Amino acid sequence: MMFRKISICLLLALCAAGVQAQRSLRLSLQRTIAMANDSSLSAFRYQNMYLSGYWEYRSYKAARLPSLTLNLTPSQYYRYITQRYDSQEDVDVYREQQMFSANAGLSVSQNFDLLGGTFYLNTELDYMRNFGDSKSTQFSTVPIRIGYQQDLLGYNAFKWDRKIEPLKFEKAKRQFLYNTESVSEEAVNYFFSLAMAQADYKLAEDNVATTDTLYAIGQQRQKIAAISQADLLTLKLDKVNARNTLRNAEISLKRAMSALATYLNLDKNTHIELDLPSRPKFMEVSADRALALAKENNPTYLEQRQNVLEAEQQVDRTRKESMFNASFNASVGFNQVADNLVAAYRNLLQQDLVAFSISIPLVDWGVRKGKYNMARNNLNVVRIAARQEEISLEEDVLMTVSDFNVQQELIASAEEALDLAELAYDQTRRRFIIGKADISSLTLALNRQQEAQKNYILALQNYWLSYYKIRKLTLHDFESGFSLSDRFDFNSYL
Repeated sequence: MMFRKISICLLLALCAAGVQAQRSLRLSLQRTIAMANDSSLSAFRYQNMYLSGYWEYRSYKAARLPSLTLNLTPSQYYRYITQRYDSQEDVDVYREQQMFSANAGLSVSQNFDLLGGTFYLNTELDYMRNFGDSKSTQFSTVPIRIGYQQDLLGYNAFKWDRKIEPLKFEKAKRQFLYNTESVSEEAVNYFFSLAMAQADYKLAEDNVATTDTLYAIGQQRQKIAAISQADLLTLKLDKVNARNTLRNAEISLKRAMSALATYLNLDKNTHIELDLPSRPKFMEVSADRALALAKENNPTYLEQRQNVLEAEQQVDRTRKESMFNASFNASVGFNQVADNLVAAYRNLLQQDLVAFSISIPLVDWGVRKGKYNMARNNLNVVRIAARQEEISLEEDVLMTVSDFNVQQELIASAEEALDLAELAYDQTRRRFIIGKADISSLTLALNRQQEAQKNYILALQNYWLSYYKIRKLTLHDFESGFSLSDRFDFNSYL
């Protein structure tokens, strides 16, 4: 009984493993790209990169809003020996001091980006009780105080944040679109790597069947001395080589299939069959139009603008830090002190504060000046690097558009060559069977047919790679005529 249960369990496990191993999936190019952008690890990584930029921008926007802060010290106890002056004895003496205190404060602050200062509004309540020889209890209140403080000549970080942070977020959105198209490019590579491996395997299978047939025909014809022993050995060698090629093609096929399944975040045992895309319709892409769209949409331009702004920000910071600084702080409010809480809020006294301070560097041995000169030279380097990056991108756009236009012609040519090669091989094979073609002509026709098949797949691959690279560089869908950002729902990733 126990043996029967174990056998049933093993049988069920083997059946489940067989079902798992036999799981199959049929993919077109567009479905492969859609799955890659939905499920691949690269897509998840790029989504989180975008979310990081999104929350950074949200933090910047939140910092521009009023902030409310509660500061509490619920209890604080002191017991210590302190030095006091005894006026009766005219001497300093040490006395024990015991004190319990508590305080609370509520403040509202608002940054003022234009000037770089901060408005503030706060209220405070302090409690203090002294123990020992002279016991006392006091409440100190500031019911309301309003003020403003800022550096008069110093560095204004708020002004630079207003320039840089929105630009960074816009760059993060376009970088996300750019990375999405990069995922599409990778998916195209994996798709056509598997398509080429499947084509090689299919050709190898056909080659095995053909060489078996031709060898059998050769044996019959050798019996009647229609072909030489050397030609028969050549046919046998072709048969052996065809089987070896099939084994190697099978290994390559498994690797390519596993690579695509892994990239799409599927089970590695998934059996994938591909539907090759048909020849795409002709699409004219203007180099000038693509270049203009790249300058408008490509995140590289925004990144270089950000780098220049950050370098200019550092120049401004170091220049102002090398000079003297003046700060201003002014506030007006009310306060009172009493031995009970109610009295501390009566008969309020006006509390005023006006402070003006200056900090002047006298001797720093050229440290501030050196930092300023380094920042200024770095700005020149960043500007040159930005221009070089832009020139490189422009060249890439022009070359990619040129390649794309050429690939459209090559697909038509490769398709025509494939049809001719298949027709020539079929006719040569028929002529060989009836003895009107030699083995060399047959082998040459077969090689041409296989080469034409690979060239056609390669032409399709190069076309779609060029197409998605143009989309990536311009962030524009030339087929529909819309910008990718206009059709993309960024909120779906939040």
